[in-house]
Amino acid sequence: MKRVLLTAALACCALAGQAAAQGVTLPAVERVELDNGVVLLVTEQRDVPLVGLEVIVRGGAITDPDGKAGLASLMLGLMEKGAGSRNADAFAEAVDGVGGSLTTSAGLETLNISAEFLSRDTGLMVELVADMLQAPRFDGEELRKLRDRRIDLLRAAKDRDPRELSPLYGNAFLFTGHPYGRPVNGDETSLASLRASDVRGYYEDFVGANRLVIAAVGDFDAADMISLLTLAFADWRTVEGPLPEVPAAPPEDGRRVLLVDKPGATQSYFWIGNIGVSRSYPQRAELDIANTLFGGRFTSLLVDELRTKAGLTYSAYSALLRPSAPGSVAVVSYTKTSSTIEAIDLALGLLGRLHEAGFDPELIASGKNYILGQFPPGYETAAQLAEQFANLEAFGLGAGYVNDYGAAVAAADVEAIQAVIDAVYPRQDDLVFVIIGDAETIRDSVAKYGPITEMALTDPRFSP
Repeated sequence: MKRVLLTAALACCALAGQAAAQGVTLPAVERVELDNGVVLLVTEQRDVPLVGLEVIVRGGAITDPDGKAGLASLMLGLMEKGAGSRNADAFAEAVDGVGGSLTTSAGLETLNISAEFLSRDTGLMVELVADMLQAPRFDGEELRKLRDRRIDLLRAAKDRDPRELSPLYGNAFLFTGHPYGRPVNGDETSLASLRASDVRGYYEDFVGANRLVIAAVGDFDAADMISLLTLAFADWRTVEGPLPEVPAAPPEDGRRVLLVDKPGATQSYFWIGNIGVSRSYPQRAELDIANTLFGGRFTSLLVDELRTKAGLTYSAYSALLRPSAPGSVAVVSYTKTSSTIEAIDLALGLLGRLHEAGFDPELIASGKNYILGQFPPGYETAAQLAEQFANLEAFGLGAGYVNDYGAAVAAADVEAIQAVIDAVYPRQDDLVFVIIGDAETIRDSVAKYGPITEMALTDPRFSP
């Protein structure tokens, strides 16, 4: 067994070395822009009889009207609940009946539709996606059910285990008054206000051909796929007006604390961060290595110190939000109420240690191998490639963003990684704290971290 494990470990290192030398090279893609602004990206991949389709509507949560957070996401979810001649049940049956996959996901700046069907069902796949976009039903009863379910899920998370909510509170508090502070899926107040007229109005204003990117990869003839997509979308309407320009939020100067009261809580959940970098940050490889070692994998510094050695938590990680403008960088964890200060102080100490000592060459080599082992599998299937092509187009990134990444990771050195740490990760004096816990028990103790703003976990919004 030891021999087998050693052989496997050496094989992994060899593969990582190959990845460093070869990187990931995207296949060539044919780009066609229709007269109405639809961008088509098409690549043949005939090794398996599957077709992956990724559709992006540029916009996302940053286009939600004031007081209507979650509107874009709710509209997107409703597109799956009936379109064209099919009601919700018939639409779902059309997908399931051929063993296809069709899902939606909303982000700050994009709305995504992801599909994967057998190549024999390509026509049906394009028909369903075209109906979703061009002929959504927006049934009132389906809207009510989806909206109420999302509200119930938020309330359940607060009642059960709010750890998944701490980044929502964190980014809302950090980005106060900024589009990146809006919760993508809304909050209890904004969701409760949404009506069919809001959904229809948003659709008419923000969803149209000139916002659309469609990437198709798989077992088909490229010319045939372009003809099929052109026939489906060439006559679709456009929408007026530019997308909003998101300004760069200024980094936090000093400290402030949001204490979210959960009376009787036996644990405290904390998010500590500041403004970070954008998706196009040029030292992405060095940052990924630093973040992997600091809190991006199970054997990271945060996990090793907070969980393994101190026994203060089961989970700790560093989070990077990287949209088009600078997002956030944060440390996220939780601990029992009695060890709240000990855990936060340790996390702050590790942040200071990150700046003072960084990582030695041996750890950096480990981080590189980890990244180079995890990176290539994300570009294997037709659906994965379609997603990557669509995102590169939507965010204005060239193929080099992928093709040059492996070499950049392999070439990163100690000095360059330390420079990125010092440039991106916040110093201890300039931090935003969000702490969810029993305010009566921890209020006086957490006051040392900065001026406190309080709200209740039962409040229907994510910011005071």
